[in-house]
Amino acid sequence: MRGILSGETALNLWYVVTVAVLALVIVGGIVSGYFKARKVQPRGFKWKQFRFEAIMMVITFVFGALVLGNLQKWLLAHDWITFKSEPAAWWVILLEYAAYFITFDTWFYWLHRWMHNEPYYSWIHKLHHKSTSPNVITTFSVHPFESLINGGWMIIFVTVVDVHDASMALIVPTNVLMGLWVHSGYEFLPKWWNRTWLTKWFISATFHDHHHKYFTANFGGYTTVWDRLCGTVHKRFESDFVKIKERPLREPKPEAVAAE
Repeated sequence: MRGILSGETALNLWYVVTVAVLALVIVGGIVSGYFKARKVQPRGFKWKQFRFEAIMMVITFVFGALVLGNLQKWLLAHDWITFKSEPAAWWVILLEYAAYFITFDTWFYWLHRWMHNEPYYSWIHKLHHKSTSPNVITTFSVHPFESLINGGWMIIFVTVVDVHDASMALIVPTNVLMGLWVHSGYEFLPKWWNRTWLTKWFISATFHDHHHKYFTANFGGYTTVWDRLCGTVHKRFESDFVKIKERPLREPKPEAVAAE
């Protein structure tokens, strides 16, 4: 006997519910003033820069698809890259995911610092830093060569390590979502985030936003580990993080301020 909902219908329903919930969250955030209060640089958005980044995003996607996409196809065709399709224990998936997470963070930190040295900065990375107040599409507004650096580690990793399909289902979204997260320009993490030993090692939007604002600190991609070890955390990061979290959702009315 068939169930009430087929798998396809249930999946479509899930998509509809997810979109509806996200829409409600966005509307609620705007109406309540939450988004405005949590903007790291409240007056940083510029339409001219946004248009430039949109153009660069298209160029980056096309270039990445042609170069990295075709490289991966060639490596797959010649068995340099193989994925394991059989089921695996949860701890195996966790280890593969952790291995990518840690190695990419190391790759990104050191190559990112290298790109801040001349002449490589002017040749490559300066284009990404045209945005001093990032937004989500800043993630993809990079020099074509930088897109090879950012996307190259995944190709290297899956060439060296035979990863399970289930691990890739975690790795690929993490790669994209982390980029969008740190460039969002909004700080959603709780006020205590940098005060606990466990959470302070993981990057926040403010952390990377400060990199775009000040240029010479906060180079990490996924974590703050290398920055803390190498002394490259910006001195104002933690205090500014707290200030953002302490902003009221609604600015006090002028008459209320005058009365005080």
